Amino acid sequence: MTEFRVWAPKPELVGLDVDGRVHAMTRSNDGWWHADVDAAPQARYGYLLDDDPTVLPDPRSPRQPDGVHGRSQLWSPADATWTDGDWPGRSIEGAVIYELHLGTFTDAGTFDAAVEKLDYLVDLGIDFVELMPVNSFAGTRGWGYDGVLWYSVHEPYGGPEGLIRFVDACHARGLGVLIDAVFNHLGPSGNYLPRFGPYLSSASNPWGEGINIADSDSDEVRRYIIGCALRWMRDFHADGLRLDAVHALVDTTAIDILEELAGETAWLAEQLGRPLSLIAESDRNDPRLITPRDRGGFGLTAQWSDDIHHAIHTAVSGERQGYYSDFGSLATLAHTLRHGYFHAATYSSFRRRRHGRPLDTATIPATRLLAYTCTHDQVGNRALGDRPSQNLTSGQLAIKAALALGSPYTAMLFMGEEWAASTPFQFFSSHPEPELARATAEGRKAEFAEHGWDADDIPDPQDPRTFARSKLKWDELLAGEHARLHHFYRDLIALRRNDPDMADRWLEHLIVDYDEDGRWIIVCRNRLRITCNLGAESVQVPVTGEVVLAWGEPAADADHTALEGHSVAILRCG
Repeated sequence: MTEFRVWAPKPELVGLDVDGRVHAMTRSNDGWWHADVDAAPQARYGYLLDDDPTVLPDPRSPRQPDGVHGRSQLWSPADATWTDGDWPGRSIEGAVIYELHLGTFTDAGTFDAAVEKLDYLVDLGIDFVELMPVNSFAGTRGWGYDGVLWYSVHEPYGGPEGLIRFVDACHARGLGVLIDAVFNHLGPSGNYLPRFGPYLSSASNPWGEGINIADSDSDEVRRYIIGCALRWMRDFHADGLRLDAVHALVDTTAIDILEELAGETAWLAEQLGRPLSLIAESDRNDPRLITPRDRGGFGLTAQWSDDIHHAIHTAVSGERQGYYSDFGSLATLAHTLRHGYFHAATYSSFRRRRHGRPLDTATIPATRLLAYTCTHDQVGNRALGDRPSQNLTSGQLAIKAALALGSPYTAMLFMGEEWAASTPFQFFSSHPEPELARATAEGRKAEFAEHGWDADDIPDPQDPRTFARSKLKWDELLAGEHARLHHFYRDLIALRRNDPDMADRWLEHLIVDYDEDGRWIIVCRNRLRITCNLGAESVQVPVTGEVVLAWGEPAADADHTALEGHSVAILRCG
């Protein structure tokens, strides 16, 4: 017998359909419905609510072979075959993370195809693979952030068994796996959860209605979220999660859901005997997220720092639009590298208010913040999805890499940046409803038209060619400047991993010198000096030593090193 359970406090009557046969269910006082049914191991099933004949998928569906509008299918993680019993795991602190989108990482766009690229990532020096969301979402292609069945794995990628093969293969190569989890909203297509119970709140965010984590009857919704998070780490052996836009989780309770999740994750890590990490994406610049729980914080492992990205990108590229308006100077770059945030209880002209909170650099190590030069957001949310490699010189890209990977922060790359991929990463979707598809395309055009873009230039997210254009071209990896930059990234990551001067994780020990007019900056990592010339003309920087790694041809005398325009030299002094 198979026990079927579903939390559905809203309907007066719930029926269970298993392979076309309807079974009665019994309701408990807590809103849970139960039925024990003799079902085949891979039976298709769903629920009937009140007098509606439509069979709806299980909110905790383990598998959706026919998409988010179809029936669920029984599947048990206990049947999975694993070979990673000796995998000890590791924390993400100080690691190099590689963010990728399954659908565009390879031509086939599947877990199995991605496995074929894992040896390349090991050779590059990557420690963790971070998968953009792989939960079930409507259509066949998309970024994954419009998921509606959080417990199941997107079937076109290979379903749950494909994910298991991928994680197992990563662990066999010493690679950890992080999964991007979205708990702040539900997608517009296939969202049947509100028919079962009060999953949505009265609050809203830029992507739709908020999730009910603090209003009436929210306890079960919180358990739904935490149960999903733990499932990725327990049943699929993920080494942690990246939590999308946690600032959109409106929690007014005394124990914030992030603190609760951190506690549950710590308990699971103890049970499994390996580290588990939680990384928050937040635009609040609030170090309480990464402050330990015994010191009054939420206890998450790490947090993205967009300020570091903005400071590096604007100083190198010269862009100043939108939220880049407060960034761009070398003074801002130096301050941000030394303090983790630029805005820390300071005025933000973009927000037109005070923003952020200072990081206690004496107690919170730099490894609890992530530094990066590209992310899916910072590329894909540009009007044309253009990468820095489509606008900057190879030397400028090398400077950005040196500043991020040479920093004491935990580092992250976005797929293809290490070889200056020529392909864009554009916003794409495949909503099956014509009205929703049209609204998505028109909304995208209107959004960027407000910022001065020609609407005709904005790619149609629903056009399959937008998706196809975003796939990496692996053959360019071995050609010309692509190959040269790739070798620079590989050598830089090796230096970061192996050189003891790179091991200091405390920002109080970090020294940054710069010359605003001369356009040079020096980041001091103990005896190492990461010297960068952000200008187009050659400059003399007041440091000399043994050249460990360089982009360009540095020339040294007794007191100075000459740097070509847009170049990097990492020197060992003393």
